[in-house]
Amino acid sequence: MPTSPGKNIAFYGSSLLSAYWNGAATYYRGIIRALNARGHHVTFYEPDIFDRSSHRDIEMPDWADVVVYKLETESDADAALALGSEADVVVKASGVGAFDDYLEEGLLRHHKDRGATVIFWDVDAPATLDRLSNHPDDPFHNLIPQYDLILTYGGGDKVVNSYLDHGAQACIPIYNALDPETHYPVEADPQFSADLAFLGNRLPDRESRVEHFFLEVAARAPEKKFLLGGSGWSDKGVPPNVNYFGHVFTHQHNAFNCTPTAVLNISRDSMASYGFSPATRVFEAAGAGACIITDYWIGIDAFLEPGREILVAKSADEVLQHIRELTPERARQIGEAARSRVLAEHTYAHRAELVEQLLNSTITTASHLESGVI
Repeated sequence: MPTSPGKNIAFYGSSLLSAYWNGAATYYRGIIRALNARGHHVTFYEPDIFDRSSHRDIEMPDWADVVVYKLETESDADAALALGSEADVVVKASGVGAFDDYLEEGLLRHHKDRGATVIFWDVDAPATLDRLSNHPDDPFHNLIPQYDLILTYGGGDKVVNSYLDHGAQACIPIYNALDPETHYPVEADPQFSADLAFLGNRLPDRESRVEHFFLEVAARAPEKKFLLGGSGWSDKGVPPNVNYFGHVFTHQHNAFNCTPTAVLNISRDSMASYGFSPATRVFEAAGAGACIITDYWIGIDAFLEPGREILVAKSADEVLQHIRELTPERARQIGEAARSRVLAEHTYAHRAELVEQLLNSTITTASHLESGVI
């Protein structure tokens, strides 16, 4: 339970209501639902863009207020930022999708001087830091020191130290996790039947890794069935044993994870290079009791034990070996072990407790640097 009165939080992000071209949706939902359970009130401000309103995965929740606003001009952005004027804490997440630079500067302009705690929450820190390294004139360089706190979706000490080098007052990773009320074992669904399934939207810094770790494996294992879910792959050439499902709605994720013998996690290039960036779907799949095969990235063993709770592959050869050796019984054992681990250590209730401590100023950056994961 909260250690002090709940905070009134204004959160400007991509979308809470729709996961359409919005991989951060389940992360936002898990964190915000858990903060609400601890007595905090969150109003989530999301722009009406990218046709997300017609692809909603959830109705208006009872654990947050959601304000959908027009975002076509800078004046629209200022009007939206003014709506959070009563909040104790104001958060701007990366990747809102439109006028991000303006919102990042405007958040400070609207709320810093009135005494609110102003936070930048980076849901793609490796990409942000790579951008800053490649563009020394990026205006975000001057904004970082002005935020009271930088929170990140992942990244470990490499991300933390990079943000501190850019002048951040403090930087703490708030890792992905499991919402046990949303992701859990269900009955198998024949439409998701496969020996190996992968779920992820088609993105430039992911596509080559999908080709290597998934499509190449499928081509080399014609006797196996593969399932590809996510948006943007419809015109991608795939082997005949790959079934392309398309966009998988949030309410279908449990069946997608439970039905195949194994599910594959493939990191984006930047997240793999920085490490300590487990995708949200790792915890979703573990919560459903799925057997997960993941590409290798530094820090895996801080979340799940390789060989017992998750299978790790450094190449297409190793993915192929895993699926050829994996039996249904072995897959079930790995999935159950993963589920037990994430329930014990990696739920959004755990993450929300850390966020609350940060908001109450009872934790410092140094305490993170002494440990791999909080």
